[in-house]
Amino acid sequence: MAEEKASSSTTEKTGNNKYRRDKPWDHEGVEHWKIEPWTEKDNQNSFLEESSFATLFPKYREKYLREVWPAVTTTLREHGVACELDLVEGSMSVRTTRKTFDPYIIIKSRDMIKLLARSVPLQHASKILEDDSACDIIKIGNICRNKEKFVKRRQRLLGPSGSTLKAIELLTNCYVLVQGNTVSCIGNYQGLKQVRKIILDCMNNIHPIYNIKELMIKKELAKDPNLKEENWERFLPKFKKKNIQKQKKSTKPIEKKKYTPFPPAPTMSKIDKQLESGEYFMREEERKIAKLEERKTKQAEAKLKKQGEREAAFIPPAASSSESKQAKNSNNEIDLDSMVANLKKNSHKRTRNDVVASDFVLSEDKKKSKKSKKDKKDKKSKKEKKSSKRVKIDDDE
Repeated sequence: MAEEKASSSTTEKTGNNKYRRDKPWDHEGVEHWKIEPWTEKDNQNSFLEESSFATLFPKYREKYLREVWPAVTTTLREHGVACELDLVEGSMSVRTTRKTFDPYIIIKSRDMIKLLARSVPLQHASKILEDDSACDIIKIGNICRNKEKFVKRRQRLLGPSGSTLKAIELLTNCYVLVQGNTVSCIGNYQGLKQVRKIILDCMNNIHPIYNIKELMIKKELAKDPNLKEENWERFLPKFKKKNIQKQKKSTKPIEKKKYTPFPPAPTMSKIDKQLESGEYFMREEERKIAKLEERKTKQAEAKLKKQGEREAAFIPPAASSSESKQAKNSNNEIDLDSMVANLKKNSHKRTRNDVVASDFVLSEDKKKSKKSKKDKKDKKSKKEKKSSKRVKIDDDE
């Protein structure tokens, strides 16, 4: 059995692992990233020298820090660290004492002061003193120079009513606070790495929803033990940019110019033009006279144009209204005659029970007869009226 194990171990080792010895303390059950807690027994002696850190805070944080400072002193005293609040200078300082036993606690307390200055509440800032947690202050002010774009991209991190920020916090197990030109994050190292990637991508115009989707898929895949040692790239989404503005191709055919070995002629200068026209050799007085003459000719041309425009308003129209009416009436008459002729030709198509279309059209003879009848009626009515009047007069007499 021992020989089989030895043979298997020799066959497995290849390349650079050939000369590596087996480590009995390094096995699958060991957690390499586990941080063991630091106690007073690990360091019973006090430090030889005092180390201190100080940070400034803005004026609007003065009221909150004054209220919370007693709680800050009590939390730091448990770890053997002293702190001071200077309201005149607007600074907070932290220093080691004889009671401090953890050598790294001074750096943790320095980070706590920085977070308090960056508007992080005490209940979240005090978590940095734990061994498992760390903090990261990400500067986002210098990534985007345009102020409008910067504000829009920073708003993307928050999302509608802070929904995007809440999703980031739940997936990464980190506390995230967006304040001014910085983003303060508190959590474990793996979560901080993911948060930094999301924030920097968001400020470089990559929406945080893409990274959030990726993290959600990874979280679900981590639950499956069969996929533990497999590559997850096939499960992750691959997003492509769709808002690339392509240049519109011109439909006009490009005319290729004929190749000439000679360069194009240089543009003529003012002196060259004067030499060509002969103005260069004239005196100043002669030049002035020539310029005046050019002006006068231009003014005369402009004057003639304006006079023509003014006189055009007084010119009568070409055709009178009476002539145009006569022309219209003559056209109408011609149209009626042509219509009657067409109806007579096509009467066999439109008739029914030998009804002729011409019977329904008034001819000139019918028109005259109708007019004569109307005239006769009018004359009769007038005579009757006259006779009635005479009768009335005789009765009165």
